[in-house]
Amino acid sequence: MRVERDREDAARAEPADEGLADTEAIEDGGFGAGATVVPAEPSEPGFEHEERSFSEVTRVEMDERQPRSTPDALRYEAGVAVQETAHGQASPYLRGRTGQQVVHLFDGIRLNTGIYRQGPNQYFVTVDQQSLDSIEVIRGAASVRFGSDAIGGALLANPSFLDPTLARARPSIRSELTLRYGSADDSFGLRGSLDFWLGPKTTGRIGVGFRRAGLLRSGGVVGDREGPTRGDIAPWVPRFVEEADAPGQPSEWFTQLGTGFRETTFDLRIDHALERYRLSVATYGFRQRDLPRTDQCPSAEAPLDECLRFDRQDRSLAYVALERTQGDFVHRLVFSYQRHVEERRRERPRSFLQFRWRDVVDTLGVAMQLGTKPLRMGRHTLQLLGGVDLYGDQITESSAERLFTDISVLRPLERAQYLPGANYLNTGAFVNLRAQLGQRVVFDAGLRAGFVRAGLPGGDGMAADHRRFFAPGSHAGARVLLTDSLSVFARFDQGFRAPNLDDLVGRQTVGPGFQFENPELAPEISYGGEAGIRLRTEGLSLDAAGYATRLSSAISRVVRNVDDCPGGNPECRASRTPFQLVNADERSRLYGFDLRLRIQPHRSLLFRTTVSFAWGDGPSLGDNPTGGEERVPLSRVPPLQGSAELRYRLPAWTGLSFSAALRWSAPQERLAISDGSDPRIPTGGTPGFAVVDLRAMLRLSSLFSAGLIVENLGDAAYRVHGSSINGAGRGARLWMRLRY
Repeated sequence: MRVERDREDAARAEPADEGLADTEAIEDGGFGAGATVVPAEPSEPGFEHEERSFSEVTRVEMDERQPRSTPDALRYEAGVAVQETAHGQASPYLRGRTGQQVVHLFDGIRLNTGIYRQGPNQYFVTVDQQSLDSIEVIRGAASVRFGSDAIGGALLANPSFLDPTLARARPSIRSELTLRYGSADDSFGLRGSLDFWLGPKTTGRIGVGFRRAGLLRSGGVVGDREGPTRGDIAPWVPRFVEEADAPGQPSEWFTQLGTGFRETTFDLRIDHALERYRLSVATYGFRQRDLPRTDQCPSAEAPLDECLRFDRQDRSLAYVALERTQGDFVHRLVFSYQRHVEERRRERPRSFLQFRWRDVVDTLGVAMQLGTKPLRMGRHTLQLLGGVDLYGDQITESSAERLFTDISVLRPLERAQYLPGANYLNTGAFVNLRAQLGQRVVFDAGLRAGFVRAGLPGGDGMAADHRRFFAPGSHAGARVLLTDSLSVFARFDQGFRAPNLDDLVGRQTVGPGFQFENPELAPEISYGGEAGIRLRTEGLSLDAAGYATRLSSAISRVVRNVDDCPGGNPECRASRTPFQLVNADERSRLYGFDLRLRIQPHRSLLFRTTVSFAWGDGPSLGDNPTGGEERVPLSRVPPLQGSAELRYRLPAWTGLSFSAALRWSAPQERLAISDGSDPRIPTGGTPGFAVVDLRAMLRLSSLFSAGLIVENLGDAAYRVHGSSINGAGRGARLWMRLRY
């Protein structure tokens, strides 16, 4: 949150980098005489991001777009595709990678745990976007700074808070209420918060949110649904309400089964200003209930009454942070605790069976950063940033049960998804050097020494074991300022990902079938480079980069026979296709580019556009049924895609702004072998699409603001490649915020 002490200066200020005009200034009415709080604006790349591709989603942009979730807030970012396994679950792809290969952080705290699933997973949804000030998107490997998993990049969620150095002299309270409604899924949400000042150096914020979503209506069906049998229908999921109510009858709306959910959120944060430091004590919680996994509710060939449902998806985070706020060098120390609870239930009414799973993971973490002040040597400057981090995961509970519903008999299954008592230690130390050589050249280099240890308890035919992995990381980059407004940059990164507990011991239903463990997996290591340009002039900014990545020992799914299912596992034997994770014996490749352009010819008019492309292939792992090509496409790599937004602001006294937004995608017909058996992907690939939204926003002083979004104006039938659900059909989203 940026604070301007003089209201007149704020009113005269030029728009920010993303078009933040003076009409965006929100009068706080309490930070002090003449104080104005201005929503955070997109920052220029800082100490760690100057020589690489980087962007930021601000609170202002989230308010304009009203995303349904934190991943949904990234849909207009270059190099990002957002896959949805279920309504209420989403996984961002960065440059063709997602899940375990992208690091998620909240206020600098690592969220990735030892049970992050292979491929798309839902865990970034457990960050409440309404509590955020911004989301930073770091594209490309970032293992030096963030350790294991950062092969595709990093997503940094930054919470909003009140600056305690600007606290009021006397205690007081400010309240805020936000209401949201969406017609496509008949969703309703609200969030209430209280900001409080406890004295001249202490501030706090407490917030509570709730959202309920119903069945999601799409604009139509993606793929060919003609044919006498379901075997001719593509894609196989989701299934639609009209199938259950009136098979074969046309419907104006295509309402998708396996959608809808409930969620609540809470947060409490207190910040206290010390001399040159800020002490923060905070807790954030996310609770999701009754969420069907769309591709399994029902699955492709199952009866309509079968369903895999997340009864409970909880994340709790508590931490204490001490951070230096004055001076030109960095000090930060954080102690954190997380708990993730997941409960799932599979209903099979016709077989009188119900399966239940419960997994609990606890994580303790500590991270410290130290940075020097710039050391000047004539025309040159040197600066160092270093740090250490340690995160320990413990599977506190992992259980599985089978209920015979006709006789009310409950029996434990032989094996749960994970092994209780399994643990995972992820630690490392890094150092980063930044050297500015004269006025035109900046050089950046870093090294990381990391260590990962997976403790595997014995059980179910597995011997107790401890897997240990050395986790190295390195990078080097340079930026050259060609003119005062144009610069070029180039960078090399070595990324690293150690196999986690999900890879080594996990057994679970996945999109294409059933996946079982491989305790002998080796780490993935990436070697990548990028080169790009950055242009900044009055009214125009451009960021463009091309990249290439080689991935050694890539962990991929390979098709197994039913007889290979461990211990005669019934879920595995009944699945469409059994899979096991293996290391590829040859390198995989990813190439692509991303572009981000912003034009603002006048403070009232703003145009933004992005274009992204990724292409990947890897060695055939012996599962190619045609026995043909030696190299095959990587799974679920997004196609050519992009976005465009045009916004116009009326004179400031009206408080009105209008905008139009376009998201588009080319078809993706390059499919991996596992994609061919994935019911989420239409036969032959995912069709392209173009979706247009219209937006209107009204802001009356600091006390009231509201907005209306007409989404999918053309009622297009579309889905992001690899998703289980179609995008929302034509509908309205409304929101309103009251502050007092």
